[in-house]
Amino acid sequence: MMQQVMDETVDGDYQNYKAKGGAYVREHFFGRHEATLKMVENLSDDDIYRLNRGGHDPYKIYAAYHRATHHEGEPTVILAKTIKGYGMGDAGESENTTHQVKKLDLDGLKHFRDRFDIPLTDAELEGVPYYRPKADAPEALYLKQRREALGGFIPKRREVDEALSVPGLDTFSAQLKGTGRRANSTTMQFVRLLGTLVRDRNIGRRIVPIVPDEARTFGMEGMFRQLGIYSSSGQLYEPEDAGELAAYKESKDGQVLEEGINEAGAFSAWLAAATSYSTHRFTLIPFYIFYSMFGFQRVGDLAWAAGDMQARGFLLGATAGRTTLNGEGLQHQDGHSHVLASTIPNCVSYDPCYAYELAVIIQDGLKRMFADRERVFYYITLMNENYPQPAMPEGVAEGIIQGAYRLRAAEGGGHKVRLLGSGTILREVEAAADLLAEQGVAAEVFSVTSYNELARQMRDVERWNLLHPEAPPKLSRVAELLGGEVPIVAASDYQKSLPEQIRGALTAPFTVLGTDGFGRSDTREELRDFFEVDRRFIALSALSALARAQQIPLDAVRRARDGFGIDPNKPNPRLA
Repeated sequence: MMQQVMDETVDGDYQNYKAKGGAYVREHFFGRHEATLKMVENLSDDDIYRLNRGGHDPYKIYAAYHRATHHEGEPTVILAKTIKGYGMGDAGESENTTHQVKKLDLDGLKHFRDRFDIPLTDAELEGVPYYRPKADAPEALYLKQRREALGGFIPKRREVDEALSVPGLDTFSAQLKGTGRRANSTTMQFVRLLGTLVRDRNIGRRIVPIVPDEARTFGMEGMFRQLGIYSSSGQLYEPEDAGELAAYKESKDGQVLEEGINEAGAFSAWLAAATSYSTHRFTLIPFYIFYSMFGFQRVGDLAWAAGDMQARGFLLGATAGRTTLNGEGLQHQDGHSHVLASTIPNCVSYDPCYAYELAVIIQDGLKRMFADRERVFYYITLMNENYPQPAMPEGVAEGIIQGAYRLRAAEGGGHKVRLLGSGTILREVEAAADLLAEQGVAAEVFSVTSYNELARQMRDVERWNLLHPEAPPKLSRVAELLGGEVPIVAASDYQKSLPEQIRGALTAPFTVLGTDGFGRSDTREELRDFFEVDRRFIALSALSALARAQQIPLDAVRRARDGFGIDPNKPNPRLA
């Protein structure tokens, strides 16, 4: 009969039974049938109120788990019935307002103390002390014994005392020397760089290449035969490309993790490898390459968890930027992953344009994470656009790491502007400098590899200056590079909010071009025109800044606009 009454009772009634006291329960629950009413005839209303739900009854909880652990052959589910605000009494037990209760008054504290037999006097209770059983108390001894039986206290970070010997920058000479006239994408340069790393005698066996599904898209199929794809059961079938040089190959000792169309699964594999230095006391160096749009936007919570777990490794956002992957529209065109990456405090992010920048960044990441054992992880964007890769200029490595360096000096006299470019849009910035030269304007070009790193260093300097008013103020990297009143134009393949982070360190007029809006399917040239980040818009923005500074007439800006073929009535890309 009791089972029947319980099955007939809905959750709302169960809430009432705790909110309205023992007398109410006697009448509305046990009073439904004479047999159940007789079961509590010897109990007072207070006794009835104190009857425990199963989820709060230690004996019932133990019995449920005991039965579950001894049940074989099928999964077991334990449904533990509990009470919202358990133990709060009149202060909010089983009431809809429980979540709004921020603190208990003295009467509520006394009720809680009495309910759970906490050994505190009324006088002690007024100070709302933190009660902790003594170390030799039976409950404390029991908890400690059970924790030791489970392997120790948690959370506990274990770390192997191991600093890996990482290769020097000269190891990546192929990337540093450039490709001459031969066009190449940074994605392909990364694959070649990764190939160099897996052959390194010190860390090669520690490298874990990870792809979700696009290994051939990224040009990584050469690693199938060289390293093999890990499968716990080995190769169970003959792949359709078995006769090809770069055939699909699975093996029990494979080094590549190929996770199928499963971004969350692939990221979880990366996370496991990136924290293996602590969980398994064996350091791995994971490189997870994916469509950049399918990273932080799709599994951003896992990226946040990576920061919390102090993961170490590389995330490579391929086919990155709002305009670099033509023809893919909303699905693939990423213009905000660097903005999302900026929200994770220990995620170090870069948007390199050239192979030598990529090599410097990865070598520095290897050193920081696996030699110096800093608790950071890297996000680097890669592009599939092919263009000649130049040799690295002298003396720029430190600037690449810090986030910006001067790529090209302003040549000639006359009016002067500064142009900032990132990723593939850096090449549009360089072309814009040529357009401006035709207009009699000398442009100084800077490659900004990381607005996020520049902004963080800028804020660190601001904080130091705040806390040390007695010392000479420090200058940020942004202020050192871009101090003065020369107009500045920044262009990237990302939302305008990314470069906007550095505005606070600038005194010069600062114009930002970016790709706010949704992606579209079209050619790169049309997309860059649509989002107003191509060489014409960059040059026009520079001329407009000079006009606002009263260095050239406004009519010169109009003539340049018309000469560039820019429609002043074109749709706003953010809204179109």
